[in-house]
Amino acid sequence: MANITLPGTVQQAPAGLSGFDVNSPLSAAQALILKNAGYDFCIRYIPRTANLIRNNLTNAEALDILNAGLALMAVQHVALPGWVPNTNLGTVYGNYAASYANQVVGLPHGMNIWCDLEEVARHTAAADVVAYCQAWYYAVHTAGYTPGLYVGYGVILTDQQLYNDTSFQHYWRAYNGPQVATRGFQLIQKTEKTVNGITIDPDITQNDDLGDAVLWLSTSVPATAIA
Repeated sequence: MANITLPGTVQQAPAGLSGFDVNSPLSAAQALILKNAGYDFCIRYIPRTANLIRNNLTNAEALDILNAGLALMAVQHVALPGWVPNTNLGTVYGNYAASYANQVVGLPHGMNIWCDLEEVARHTAAADVVAYCQAWYYAVHTAGYTPGLYVGYGVILTDQQLYNDTSFQHYWRAYNGPQVATRGFQLIQKTEKTVNGITIDPDITQNDDLGDAVLWLSTSVPATAIA
């Protein structure tokens, strides 16, 4: 296999920076356009299984994003609305997220890989959602990454359950997502917009209520690199 090592270091994100998540591949030119438009980071998608690889982040695209001066994180695609979580799915999806991030993209260990939790089937038991989250968390954590949870619409869990019943320490709030008790969020998503023909969801970094921040890959010179 060719060397897929990406440049940069895993760093804590400063608060107050603007970035975006985008559900389509970016060319080198598009990444530079977005950087010049004032954005500092990009979150791109990785698949749940080997059969769902279209429009997902690749090593070449990650290199283009980093070379444009954007920091980088990855989030895994969620299933269709009305999906039913369980322990097995959490393990399968979490293992594939970590494997794809490492072997296909070349993302370094330590950085945030995000679990997209939203639009769960309405009558799903909270215990099944927690079981899915925990299985996904441990699969990604065991592989050497730092799991994060995207909290969207229809997560079933209460703000207390999101904090007390899962092991996540990094939370990203969707524009229509609920609260997370005690810790709050390190990343806040805004509503969709178009920048020079590129459709994105803007995001803002912040320190959460316990003082912690997201962990991303960046080629900038950090105050303190953690990996």
